[in-house]
Amino acid sequence: MKTTTPLLFITSASATCAFVCSYFLNLTMNNAEQYLAVVGVMFLDGVFGIIAGTKREGFQTRKALNVLKNTVAWIVILTVILMIEKGFTGTGWLSEVVVVPFMVFQLISALKNASMAGFIKMDQLNFILDRIDNHKGIRDKDEEPKE
Repeated sequence: MKTTTPLLFITSASATCAFVCSYFLNLTMNNAEQYLAVVGVMFLDGVFGIIAGTKREGFQTRKALNVLKNTVAWIVILTVILMIEKGFTGTGWLSEVVVVPFMVFQLISALKNASMAGFIKMDQLNFILDRIDNHKGIRDKDEEPKE
């Protein structure tokens, strides 16, 4: 009788762990594109930011680790949003409303970091940003900073 209690505890704990892990595996695999998009955009922005920062002020470990911290934070946010979408009918729009604006701002940040790192010329970046923000009009050539 005494030997069954630890076995019962181990069995129920492993069953609970298996359920939780399989739930998150299923959630992740069904939405793999969204997870890959978040990781890809965060790392793209982060790598360009690290290169640009290294050129300006030298490599700083804490700033490089911020890339991982921010990526993990956004993965957790995306996971919670997808759990809400799965749990409540009619909330399928939630991940698009929360994550897509974040993606746009991160992509713009990646473009700016790529420009500061020397991968994109300032003229090209201004051309791209003028097309994104075209309601303001196209900037004059006199306003562009000289390289």
